[in-house]
Amino acid sequence: MKTRRHFLKTVGTVALGSMILPSLVSARIKIKNPGIQLYTVRAEMLADAHGTLKKLADLGIKQIESARSAKGNYYGLTAKEMKQACKDLGMTLRSGHVGVDAKWQQTMEEAAESGQEYLICSSMPSSGQTLDNYKRTADIFNKNGEECRKLNLKFGYHNHDYEFDKVDGQILYDVLMDNTDPKFVYMELDLGWVIASGQDPFHYFSKYPGRFPLWHLKDMNLQKKESTEFGKGGLDIAKILQHQGESGLKYLFIEQEEYAKNPIESMKYNMDYLERIRA
Repeated sequence: MKTRRHFLKTVGTVALGSMILPSLVSARIKIKNPGIQLYTVRAEMLADAHGTLKKLADLGIKQIESARSAKGNYYGLTAKEMKQACKDLGMTLRSGHVGVDAKWQQTMEEAAESGQEYLICSSMPSSGQTLDNYKRTADIFNKNGEECRKLNLKFGYHNHDYEFDKVDGQILYDVLMDNTDPKFVYMELDLGWVIASGQDPFHYFSKYPGRFPLWHLKDMNLQKKESTEFGKGGLDIAKILQHQGESGLKYLFIEQEEYAKNPIESMKYNMDYLERIRA
């Protein structure tokens, strides 16, 4: 997400030519119930949570992932109110972005109350681009995952680009992957930031098969490191979607931080794009 970016890379993306250059795909693609990360409509949710959810439902969106805001994890609504608001519109609050902090126990209890399935740490809980910090964080995440399981929640982590820094020949994200227990820690792969960092998501699907049940799907202007509507940036959205099986994908959430006009129009454009390539 734009406000949580760190250590942006300016080189390396061109090495992924076959990945980032959009191609024509003859086969239609199965896309089940695409969702939205509500950070996409953050200002709108803070101004009118119910009205904004209604606009998203009208676009055919069924799956919702919330995010922390100035009004809490549910944009001024209680966990129960958020659950009911989504249910009334035929949507499901599936996941939520939160912080692992002093309010962690309350965060878990509210997430369980909301009925959501996944609880996702949205950024590294401690600073330090070192192997030791990532190993310590992995230990913390394993503990978080065990705690979440007791409340019938699945704990996960959402990457940006800085996790793909290399230290002593090791990619920090790989350190996190290698030291977290797949039984307790699920990964939400932000595909835009993986590619913007110069990495290949297909490599990760192959190296860690089935470990990415959640995606953030976005297109990006790779020169500006800014998100854009599907088909306008450097990611091959159709090609990425052909690799859902290797990833272990269960739910994808569209996320966009910058817009041609406004977030609702951008989401309509994105949903129409997915409809055009859907099987």
